[in-house]
Amino acid sequence: MEFVFQNILNALQWGSFYALIALGYTLVYGVLLLINFAHGDIFMVGAYIAYFVATLFLGTMGLGPTATLVLAVPLTMILTSCVGVTLERVAYRPLRRKGAHRLYVVITALMCGLMLENGNLALLGASRKYFPELIEKTVYNFAGLSVTNLKVVVIITAFIAFAVLQFIVTRTKIGMAMRGISWDKFAIPLMGIPVDSIIVFTFVLGSGMAGLAGLLFAMAYPVLEPYMGALIGWKAFIAAVVGGIGDIRGAFLGGFLLAFLEIGVAAVFPSTLRDLIAFTVLLLIMWRKPTGIFGVAKHQKI
Repeated sequence: MEFVFQNILNALQWGSFYALIALGYTLVYGVLLLINFAHGDIFMVGAYIAYFVATLFLGTMGLGPTATLVLAVPLTMILTSCVGVTLERVAYRPLRRKGAHRLYVVITALMCGLMLENGNLALLGASRKYFPELIEKTVYNFAGLSVTNLKVVVIITAFIAFAVLQFIVTRTKIGMAMRGISWDKFAIPLMGIPVDSIIVFTFVLGSGMAGLAGLLFAMAYPVLEPYMGALIGWKAFIAAVVGGIGDIRGAFLGGFLLAFLEIGVAAVFPSTLRDLIAFTVLLLIMWRKPTGIFGVAKHQKI
């Protein structure tokens, strides 16, 4: 039983990363019906921003690790949000205003992701960055289980972020506007709601979640490289689709479902079969429910 619970804790930590990134995917899709394929690379940028912020506070300003962490969390989320908003203003908004087909916007998003990866490579080089330790790791042992304080922080932070996001989307006026745009983007401007402002706020939320995930990931696995966001971004997107893209509950659940499948398969079978078996199970779920677990089929009137 100790082995089972240990793997559950590991899956909860990995699921937290997937879930936070998947939330960004599903927010943008829910409002714009756009798959922002650059989102995984925004996660990578968030990790690098957290690295430079932490290095600045620890080295140049001489702050302690705790104070650095307290300042790094909001600052990383804000700066990463600026990256997401810049992509929206420079790449997506001009196409949207010209009435471009969504396919061209998706291709543009792929291009933006490649630009972020290779821009990072050109500016910072191929050498890996090592994230400084902001939390002194403590291992708690109870009932045969070993869990670090950092793992607990990651899991709790993911659930708090989801709760805050759920509250914003379902209980606030701006959240109502976001849901209104996803329902009928043509009627919303007639009601006096500034569509562009709502879209910018959506990118702020989504990119902020990616920045938070990047910071937590860098703290847990403190080796950063320019292509670190590619694979985990794709997996988080698949998790969002399986959960029901456009529904933040589905994105959150899908992230943990994928993590539990990966950790469970690696615990029983050779690790080389992890992705094969995990994604086969997800494919079976999609066969059974093509819209995802929480997804609802949308009917368009002609």
